[in-house]
Amino acid sequence: MTNAALHVARTGLDAQNTKMRVIANNLANVNTTGFKRDRADFETLAYQQIVAAGANSDSENKFATGLNLGSGVALQGTSKINAQGTLNQTGNTLDMAIEGSGYFQVQQPDGSIAYTRAGNFTTTAEGVVVTSDGLPLIPQITVPEGATSVTIGNDGTVSATLQGQTEPTQLGQIELASFMNPGGLTSVGGNLLKESAASGTPQVGVAGLDGRGVVRAGYLETSNVNVVEELVDMIETQRAYEVNSKMIKATDEMLQYANQQL
Repeated sequence: MTNAALHVARTGLDAQNTKMRVIANNLANVNTTGFKRDRADFETLAYQQIVAAGANSDSENKFATGLNLGSGVALQGTSKINAQGTLNQTGNTLDMAIEGSGYFQVQQPDGSIAYTRAGNFTTTAEGVVVTSDGLPLIPQITVPEGATSVTIGNDGTVSATLQGQTEPTQLGQIELASFMNPGGLTSVGGNLLKESAASGTPQVGVAGLDGRGVVRAGYLETSNVNVVEELVDMIETQRAYEVNSKMIKATDEMLQYANQQL
């Protein structure tokens, strides 16, 4: 039926509109530290089987292909693209980037643990290493007052020279969390991700071991958004939206013609 074509075209408009929102969010976060771009994944909606392939067409023959009519498209989900971003040197001691897989752990106000790739850390007045939003790093690292020459090793070991001492003292060790399915982590804003049933439980340990990446002090990981690629996707999405709009217009004209002639 012609009105079924209207429904199919409407699902196309909805899907392309949602994809454009995903692209817009990627472009909006092109300068967000440690941001991983999202990809919109589509799936077909249910098919109406008018004639089954292989059914009898007469007493001696069978249909070779059958007749199946689709009912449109829907957004299946968004996939997180976890490709490594570029590491930019900042010279700031507490700026950290993860080269490879893994996430920093931070403690939220409710006591739960969140995960992030954004390593732009700083210290509180008490010397506790925190995110720019004030969330403490886990395990907690405290830089004593007057400490100098703070260094962070590739394995996350934090050391500093304390007042009255000539040899550096270890202040703690940053541990990274890895997941069986990092794409299943839930984005909650603020550069934070939360564990979900799809991601699996975190495997926490020393950086550089068991497949976890290494910590690069004095660097920040940039967003992995490719502006040119996103613009190409945006143009393709816009054209697909226009085609579905024309389908609605064409179907409407067909219905008008039928109403006038019948």
